[in-house]
Amino acid sequence: MDLEDFRPKPKPEIIVGEKLEAFSVAELEARIVALRQEIERVETELSTKRARVAAAEALFKF
Repeated sequence: MDLEDFRPKPKPEIIVGEKLEAFSVAELEARIVALRQEIERVETELSTKRARVAAAEALFKF
């Protein structure tokens, strides 16, 4: 056994615009799940940042 066998394998990257013909149905379904999770993560961060901006604007308004 090699030391590499014990290291976690990196998750495959999703590349926007990548050709999809070579992917299986299962891979495409997994890709959709991963993209939806990423959208949720980004929306959560966006909401947090918008709330911080609104709080800062409210604090500095006269």
